[in-house]
This record gives sequence, C-alpha cells and structure tokens, in this order.
Amino acid sequence: MSKTDSAITLKGSADIVTEFFNYGINSIIYQRGIYPVESFSREEKYGLAILMTKNNELQTFISSILKQLQHWLLTKDVHRLVLVISNYHTKETLERWEFNIQCEGELDSGGQPKSKDIKEIQKEIRENHCKLTRFFFFPPSRQSIRCSFDVLLYTSKDVNIPDEWAESTAHFIPEYEEVKLSNFSTTVHKVDTAVQYKTYD
Repeated sequence: MSKTDSAITLKGSADIVTEFFNYGINSIIYQRGIYPVESFSREEKYGLAILMTKNNELQTFISSILKQLQHWLLTKDVHRLVLVISNYHTKETLERWEFNIQCEGELDSGGQPKSKDIKEIQKEIRENHCKLTRFFFFPPSRQSIRCSFDVLLYTSKDVNIPDEWAESTAHFIPEYEEVKLSNFSTTVHKVDTAVQYKTYD
C-alpha cells in the first residue's frame, strides 16, 4: 500500500469525528446525571469503558444530531459543536463543552494527502476521553441541581438549515472558569476541546 493509499479520506475522517462525538455526548450526559444511571450500559471503545444510553428517545435525538453533523463535516460547513448543560428550572447555563473543528486537509512534503495510522488517531481520542472524564470530578458540585442539555452546531453562514433545526442563543456564561482539554487530529479534521463552567462562591 502506498502512502497516499493509507491517507485518511474526508469521509473516513467524518466517520471518526462523528463517532467521537457520539461517545463524548453520551459520556457527558451520563456523568452529569441528566438521565438515570440505569438507562446507560457500558461499551468498550478506544480501550475504555464508556457509558452509552439505552433510552430510545435520547438515542434518536443524538442520532439526528450526529447525522446532520456528519453531513456538514463532509461539506466542510461545520466549525464548532457546543454541548450546553443548564439548570432545568431556571435555564441558567452551568457548563459549555466547546469542541472546535478545523478542516485541516494536511499534505505531506510531496503535496499528497498526509497519512496517519488509525491506531495513532485512536490513541489521541483515548487521551481526549481520559482528560474529559477526569474533568468530571473537578468543577464545583451541583449534584442537587436538576439539569438539562442541548447541542449547538456552528456552521457557515450560507449553509442550508433543515426545518427541524432552529436558531439558538449561544448560552454564554457571564462569569466562568475555563479548562482546555486535549485535542486530536485525523489530518483531515482537528478537534480541540475546552469546557467553560459557572463558578460558585
């Protein structure tokens, strides 16, 4: 196999990034207690045990997000995904999980698509998930607060928005702390992760 043949394609990269968000969204929802513990089951991925929802309604909701995300990854029209965690009763934003997406399209010294071993990509993703998981024990406790979540996709201005999607506010947190987590690259897409959270006195 030549170096060009082993390069990650746009579609292959979109599949990898979409899968990453599937596991990432589920992990955040589980760790923040938005759905009951019993509605999740363990799956092995990236050499880790990740909790995935068994709730049919939630699965359908997440799948619809990921389907649209994957489409916009292929058309290079999406540059950020934000998962917002809010107080269920007051709607106050408590956390913003921000994933910046860059379409890199890296080339080697010969001008050909740069190759990268899938195991190396999975290692970077595993490190990202590990840092994400460690963060769950870091912010001030909000165990007594019932929370909800939403997912925002930031796209190019001229992109066609499906009817089932709606414009939304950015859900910014006026005063927050920010922790920059890890990133990973497929050589086609690069994803940087950071979380902003409300501080408590």
